[in-house]
Amino acid sequence: MSESCLNFAIIGCGRIAQRHAEHIHNKAVLSAVCDIVPEKAEAMAQKFHAKAFYSVEEMLQSDTSIDIVSVCSPNGLHAEHSIQALNAVKHVLCEKPMALSAEDCGRMIQAAEKHNRRLFAIKQNRYNPPVAAVKQMIDEGRLGKIYSIQLNCFWNRNEDYYKNSWKGTKELDGGTLYTQFSHFIDLLYWMIGDISEVKAMMDNYHHNGIIEFEDTGVVILRFVNGAIGTVNYTVNSFQKNMEGSLTIFGEKGTVKIGGQYLNELEYQQIDGYRIDNLPEGNKPNNYGNYVGSMSNHNLVYDNVINVLEKGGSITTSAFEGLKTVEIIQKIYASAHGK
Repeated sequence: MSESCLNFAIIGCGRIAQRHAEHIHNKAVLSAVCDIVPEKAEAMAQKFHAKAFYSVEEMLQSDTSIDIVSVCSPNGLHAEHSIQALNAVKHVLCEKPMALSAEDCGRMIQAAEKHNRRLFAIKQNRYNPPVAAVKQMIDEGRLGKIYSIQLNCFWNRNEDYYKNSWKGTKELDGGTLYTQFSHFIDLLYWMIGDISEVKAMMDNYHHNGIIEFEDTGVVILRFVNGAIGTVNYTVNSFQKNMEGSLTIFGEKGTVKIGGQYLNELEYQQIDGYRIDNLPEGNKPNNYGNYVGSMSNHNLVYDNVINVLEKGGSITTSAFEGLKTVEIIQKIYASAHGK
């Protein structure tokens, strides 16, 4: 028996949509799915007892029972599909990144406000137990003044990952920071605050002819609160993901969240305080030939249902989704001399 009476629809029936469909099926009702590839829509509809559509317009016009639309289409279509759903007076849960420009994020927020609908942005890494514990510690002032931050994202994405896919294209993917590491950039904003200055360098070393943007980058950031930070990222880690880590140096302590997906508390030395008894986090998303971030989408859906049915508070606002995109835009603008 589902715990919610909300009717969900999914736009885009690719890899991540399977994860969404499972959680919706467990917690609420999946009434409609849509993909321009009929076979994908049909397969998902059959598996989860939903109705299949091949056009967003047709789905939004035909199925009046839909309460909320989960947008799982390619990055470059997030804004268009979210705005279509919001204009049809549906709530929207949008996969990361919220869009490929801050301007598009703004248009999405305006559509949500115009129709008095909720726009949820997915930031599942915020639910990782060590991440949540460190965020709470920062909010309580236990690290004192934050001095500097070091973010390392060392993953592997091979040629097969990009083959016969929208991934790797400038128009629909947008760049490595959008698709692979936007969750990590979100955590910088969430934990440390907004960015005032950016310097970046990037290049494509191993994916020439495969992707239309960088596979490696180095970024120096100054935060509004005065802290400085670095981001080192690549998808050239040999054969497998190596590390996703965030180290924070503060006046009263040093802490490092590590593992491959910010899923382990690797180091802590804090004045008069210790983080203990962390619950084990969810396993990372496994997509067959590659592995993604920790699978916390179940917690995202818990929050969506809590907000819409019980008036709970939203864990990730659309404004925060916009800020992540804005920071990534600033990084790319610096790297490309704009």
